[in-house]
Amino acid sequence: MHWEWKNCPVAWQGQYTRGDKKGTSIMLEAVASQDLWIWHGFFGMAGAKNDINVLNASPLFNSIKDGTAPPSPFDVNGHHYDRGYYPGDGIYPDWAMLVKAPHSPTDETRKKFKRFQESARKDIERAFGVLEGRFAMLKTPARSLDFNKIRRHMYACLVLHNMIQENNGFVIGRREERMIERNTPRRLQRDLRDRDARVKEIRDRQVHRKLEADLTEHVWNLSPYFHTANDE
Repeated sequence: MHWEWKNCPVAWQGQYTRGDKKGTSIMLEAVASQDLWIWHGFFGMAGAKNDINVLNASPLFNSIKDGTAPPSPFDVNGHHYDRGYYPGDGIYPDWAMLVKAPHSPTDETRKKFKRFQESARKDIERAFGVLEGRFAMLKTPARSLDFNKIRRHMYACLVLHNMIQENNGFVIGRREERMIERNTPRRLQRDLRDRDARVKEIRDRQVHRKLEADLTEHVWNLSPYFHTANDE
């Protein structure tokens, strides 16, 4: 999501301006579930960046790289996976934890999976819409000259949004605090040794393709009636 920055300093306007967006803007990357709870927010990238640049700078996978992320195993189509995944659009790389819709599906199986994947991706668009609806300041260009102040305003809106969702009883996800092992010297050495392996695990293209194939088959078998109901 782009938040327009009205009073962006002239010297910075080049990096905060993109051809398909009006004026200068600052980008928000977020992860939301179906209950519109925002699990992750990363705000501050210049508006000229694209999704890949934001992903590479984002702390989204830092807890996995550091070995502090809670386990999230699941089984699909008879195969076991150790990590969860995020639905993303076509610009994202072929990483094990990112599932994209087929670009130009030709068979009915992949066409159905494309519909399901795009439907799931709308959760984040709904979350952005609710966020802007609750906080009118996000619909109007930011007027502050202080970049850090703008960033604090955005994070405050994200926190308040989650508080409202929970207070209204709309949250269906389960959140638990997890005790993290203290960073002893021995643990730090082990983490540095294992970090490269975890980075390779996140960016494994073979797992990406295998997971996409398993999810496609799973979605196809999910509801036989849906094959013809939406293809007419």
